[in-house]
Amino acid sequence: MSAMTVSTTGSRTVFLATGDDGVRDRFSDPLHQAGHRTVAATRAPVLLDRLRNARDRIDLLLLDLRLADDDAAALFRQVRACAARLPIVLFSGSVESAAEVRALAPLGVAGYVNEHCDAQEVLPSLAPHLFPDSFNRRRSPRVVLAIPVSYRIDQTIATAVTLNIGTGGFAVRTMSPLRPPGKVHTRFRLPGSALDVEALCRVAWSDPRVGMGLQFERVDAADQTAIDDYVDRHHDRESAQESAR
Repeated sequence: MSAMTVSTTGSRTVFLATGDDGVRDRFSDPLHQAGHRTVAATRAPVLLDRLRNARDRIDLLLLDLRLADDDAAALFRQVRACAARLPIVLFSGSVESAAEVRALAPLGVAGYVNEHCDAQEVLPSLAPHLFPDSFNRRRSPRVVLAIPVSYRIDQTIATAVTLNIGTGGFAVRTMSPLRPPGKVHTRFRLPGSALDVEALCRVAWSDPRVGMGLQFERVDAADQTAIDDYVDRHHDRESAQESAR
């Protein structure tokens, strides 16, 4: 059994398995700027050896199937045998055909990413895999909510409108999102409440086209209870409405 574990808090470690130096740099630079760590392998034997003997935590593997000599599915199975629970995202350009996509699907592919995407698109593309709890509605329910929120970083205060909220954080619509993993102090008021909620948050993901995701890091127990109750009530209501359609 592999000694590898998956971290659930703090910065992430991303394994970049590709022989293309340009792709590796394009992905590693924004990850480093966001406070994450990367490790790399340019050949399949090195990749497998590092997975088998990994002592540090690895949270996500970005895999270029062109590292395989001839059988991409065989390489994926070897990787999976070394790290049964590790999320694996494939560089989409390394998949040769729709038949290969179908062959790989039962093996547990977490997703695909365009290796030629712009550097500014790297973090938004990987955010659902780096922070699955913030995107998985079954584990962290989200409810649509459009309320004003103010957030402060250093001495600068800005305002925006929320997109949704969950028990672990909320998404904000803004054309000037902050970069992960920045810390911000936020203040907002839940509908029907007479009191403001104040929370220290970390920027979990950022996309200039959408906004940013803020993950709670420090929030008063009473405020957290109010958030939990609000999300539970409205998520149940949304689920009932979906079932009735």
